[in-house]
Amino acid sequence: MTRSIRGIRQACAIAVVAIMVFGLSGCRRGDDEPTVVLYASADEYLAREIVAAFEDETGINVELLGDSEARKTTGLVERLRNEQDKPQADVFWSSECFQTIALADEGVLDEYLSDATADWPVEHRDGQRRWFGFAARARVIVFAPDRVSLDDRPETWMDLTDAKWKGRLVMADPRFGTTGGHLGAMRTYWSALGYGNAYYEAFIAGLADNNVRLLTTGNAGVVDAVARGEADIGLTDTDDVWAARERGFDVDLLYPRHHREPDKRGGGTLLIPNTVARVTGGPNPDEAGMLIDFLLSERVERMIAASVSHNVPLRPGLANEFSLYAVDDPLRVDLERAAAVRADAIDEAMQAIEQVESN
Repeated sequence: MTRSIRGIRQACAIAVVAIMVFGLSGCRRGDDEPTVVLYASADEYLAREIVAAFEDETGINVELLGDSEARKTTGLVERLRNEQDKPQADVFWSSECFQTIALADEGVLDEYLSDATADWPVEHRDGQRRWFGFAARARVIVFAPDRVSLDDRPETWMDLTDAKWKGRLVMADPRFGTTGGHLGAMRTYWSALGYGNAYYEAFIAGLADNNVRLLTTGNAGVVDAVARGEADIGLTDTDDVWAARERGFDVDLLYPRHHREPDKRGGGTLLIPNTVARVTGGPNPDEAGMLIDFLLSERVERMIAASVSHNVPLRPGLANEFSLYAVDDPLRVDLERAAAVRADAIDEAMQAIEQVESN
């Protein structure tokens, strides 16, 4: 039976109890002291560091709840949906944008206007100011430099459909994390070029024919699989590659294009920003606003860029400062449209993969 993305919601709701609590960054303070409840799918070490900085600066206690690497974001998204009638969280900090967009459209996230957000660039926020983007990761190919020659290294995503990659490919289960959003962005971008859905269908059919293996361990698991020699090449995010290199693994990354023509600006690498939003009806709206402003500050974006994840700053000045991790030609794609077709794109991919597996 096809594992539909829509059918996964029931499993996610049941599995919400499995969400991993990062724990409070400090001891619980008295009931009379200000508190803000943060749901965050950012990496635990980074979330703890930034929360501690906010607490030191403001004196506001942060109750922090996170999700596991394999279920990145999806578990918290389902929790927020389940709590919509009685919200428990004040702020949602997601390491991606696509499911944040969906929550905003469902009314789970609220408009937020402050001095910090009033002039936030339109390309990095919702039109109604229900979410704001910062500190992006790039979608890349991780590969083993000793097993993938210079001549073989793909320049576009469609190059992964070449038969030479058969049995050598891995990617994260697209129903969780950024992989599904990337599929939605591919479908959206290629459709906007006038290809309809045919180009996307050819891409996922090519991955399926090449026996791409889906991993339940997330994008970090994709990088680990390549590092251990279980695969030669994989679809992942920059932060997981940088973290693996920091640990001494011999892996490298490529920034493949979505458009075959190298001089076609806007056809390059997909950037997926972190997003932050205020939860509609959250118990501590004033403290929520202060936390949002802090997360959107230059200080925090610098902390994330300087961390082992090396996220790409969206502020032009900071981007120049961290030019080693900059993306030369970001993909220009309608993120809201990509979020809207994400579920269909995932379903089509799962069907193509399962059809090949069943033959």
